[in-house]
Amino acid sequence: MALLSVIRRWHLRDGHSIREIARRTGLSRNTIRKYLRSGEVEPRFKAPERPSKLDAYAERLSAWLRTEANRPRKQKRTIKQLHADLMSLGYEGSYGRVAAFARAWKEERQRQMQTSGRGTFVPLAFEPGEAFQFDWSEDWAVIGGERTKLQVAHCKLSYSRAFIVRAYPLQTHEMLFDAHNHAFRVLGGVPRRGIYDNMRTAVDRIGRGKERQVNARFSAMASHYLFETEFCNPASGWEKGQVEKNVQDARHRLWQPMPRFPSLEALNDWLEQRCRELWQQIPHGLRPGTIEDIRAEEARFLMPMPRLFDGFVEYTKRVSPTCLVHLERNRYSVPASFANRPVSLRVYPERIVVAAEGQIVCEHRRIIERSHDGPGRTVYDWRHYLAVIQRKPGALRNGAPFTELPEAFKRLQQHLLRKPGGDREMVEILSLVLQHDEQVVLTAVEMALQAGVPTKVHILNLLHRLVDGKPITAPVVDAPQALSLVKEPQANVERYDALRQVREVRHAS
Repeated sequence: MALLSVIRRWHLRDGHSIREIARRTGLSRNTIRKYLRSGEVEPRFKAPERPSKLDAYAERLSAWLRTEANRPRKQKRTIKQLHADLMSLGYEGSYGRVAAFARAWKEERQRQMQTSGRGTFVPLAFEPGEAFQFDWSEDWAVIGGERTKLQVAHCKLSYSRAFIVRAYPLQTHEMLFDAHNHAFRVLGGVPRRGIYDNMRTAVDRIGRGKERQVNARFSAMASHYLFETEFCNPASGWEKGQVEKNVQDARHRLWQPMPRFPSLEALNDWLEQRCRELWQQIPHGLRPGTIEDIRAEEARFLMPMPRLFDGFVEYTKRVSPTCLVHLERNRYSVPASFANRPVSLRVYPERIVVAAEGQIVCEHRRIIERSHDGPGRTVYDWRHYLAVIQRKPGALRNGAPFTELPEAFKRLQQHLLRKPGGDREMVEILSLVLQHDEQVVLTAVEMALQAGVPTKVHILNLLHRLVDGKPITAPVVDAPQALSLVKEPQANVERYDALRQVREVRHAS
């Protein structure tokens, strides 16, 4: 290209002849004439047509690319997977050739879409309180010093464009229900319609056209909040373009730089506060005022917030002989009276609740393990095993649930297990929490340890005094000074001899 520029400058500007230019460059005069006649600054070379190993598979690859283009983003096969599938059919060429073919195919398809008008859209308009849009995204944050992948729920009002963002560890039903509870609470009410994509937590099966088989629990939530559900066509994200754009904007406004918080609860509190601040800062765009101004106007058209939807997912589990139920590779303890019996496990985002016979049996904080390696974790409540150790007091010494006893109970156990029968005595003291407040029992144990009398009798005495409200310490008595002996008696054994000389008197028997 640089040589062509020199030839054109010498001939057209400096006036040198073709013979002179040929002498200077070493090119033939015919070549120089061809360059000058072309009238182009950059020469074009015709690429020779060479046969390719991909030619025999081009039609098959084009059909695969058309199929993948109509699939959801997360279900599409990559070019590497397509290359592997071609190799299984006998293709012996390189991956680069397949990737180049795919790029050219996508460019051609994009040009066809633009010329056919499929790349154009119609702007949408919504009435106040008419609809909201919901979507998920994946983002990262540092939680408790560890870089954590989060599933972020986005909910946005279509009229005022007010949005709320909340982070969760998973995209499950209970997380979805909790996201709606918080979204309607923050936004100030419930719109008449909700727009979703075909997420698995809402749609069990996609039918023809707009036909959907909606999940039963999701339908129960929509019925509770009295809004109509609408699902987009597959791979048609533009049908809920407002929340799709909100996902992109949130990455710049909220997740860059990466937020750092000690817990997920603290992160969600900050996200809610930050969203409210952004409402007051971002202009609406289509209407005068900020998003907060238009949201306050739209709040009058929203249905008032009812009671929160009890968004749990219920499973039927059988309690193991060790009084444990299993969930997500983790184990949670249940009172011993329900061992080997079926119970209902209600799963919430932060906790699990065990119910049986129409009553709540116990509750645990939920553990979500991201690693799929290892046996998982076990959460014990030592109170659930009191009925077992009352029959088997020897199990107290090495029982796994009793490693989490309060410190006062552990110190008392060290004293009692040194003497015979101490394990049974310790079990009887632990069983006091079934009849009395645990904190009161702990107070009695601590007082007995401080007094140096760690026995069951003394602890029971202290406990009864605490329960009855009686003073624990003995009253202070102002006693007078002890009497002093002025005349000490003298020992006189002759007095006993005198008694022997007294006439013996018979007494009636």
